[in-house]
Amino acid sequence: MHSSQTLPPLDGLTAVVAAHRTGSFTAAAESLELTHGAVSRRVQAVERWLGTPLFERHGRGVRTTPAGQRFVAQVEQALGAIRDSADRWRPRRELPTVRISVVPSFARLWLLPRLPALQESPARRRIELLVEHRVSDLAAGESDLSVRYGRGQWRGARAQLLFAEQLFPVAAPELAANLGGQAKPARLAEMPLLHDSDTSQWRAWLGEQGVRFRAKAADRRFEDYDLVLAAAQAGLGVALLRSPLADQALAQGGLVRVSRQAIRNVAGHYVVSSASEDRVAVLQVADLLLSMTAALRR
Repeated sequence: MHSSQTLPPLDGLTAVVAAHRTGSFTAAAESLELTHGAVSRRVQAVERWLGTPLFERHGRGVRTTPAGQRFVAQVEQALGAIRDSADRWRPRRELPTVRISVVPSFARLWLLPRLPALQESPARRRIELLVEHRVSDLAAGESDLSVRYGRGQWRGARAQLLFAEQLFPVAAPELAANLGGQAKPARLAEMPLLHDSDTSQWRAWLGEQGVRFRAKAADRRFEDYDLVLAAAQAGLGVALLRSPLADQALAQGGLVRVSRQAIRNVAGHYVVSSASEDRVAVLQVADLLLSMTAALRR
């Protein structure tokens, strides 16, 4: 029988727990990366210290005795308390943070639903979104990555195409029905046209169809592209849907395509980093973003 002043052989406790869980000294040895003999000797040492058998040996392995079951339960509780204490006092390893600068419409329409996948599970990094209209200065460290909308040419930066866009007219279902489903370009040009900060996309789409763009008092301009979509869903006019950025609006039925004619947008979305960027976490996030849109680029 053990003395109340001594501790059990601590390496034997893990052997006892492993044998209890696996029902076999051989399996316990494999899980602990020990030999069968080493596990057997460690278990016997604990049994001598305790003064009672913990296992019944049989042909297929071992079976925990009633005393052994009570002892293992207490050992597991004690080991759990030690782990909890260690977690409480051990310095936490901070996850690397990657800051991505994006405009509000891109964040709401595309990036936010994909944020959990970027952080991965269990979390390998923390993504901090800088949602702003201005272009962040990557060289000055204002952000680590940026998703920019343009033609992919920014001085001192590395830009990789995330995805290009197709443009085609859409309207709310009721307005689309009034237009007869597939409207002629000249008819669309007479409707209130919805757009964001400039009219270049409508000019380009109408120009491809041989129709001249003329600004009208009924046209409406919004700073953010998702507000253009919201206005179109409210029936305020006809908008150009930027696919695939806004495909969800079509899928949900809030907007209906009113022309089969589509043109390629001269601007696209790019993942942009500093030309000298070499941090692993930042490059990993850039690669993840690009992998999410690989099918779109094909």
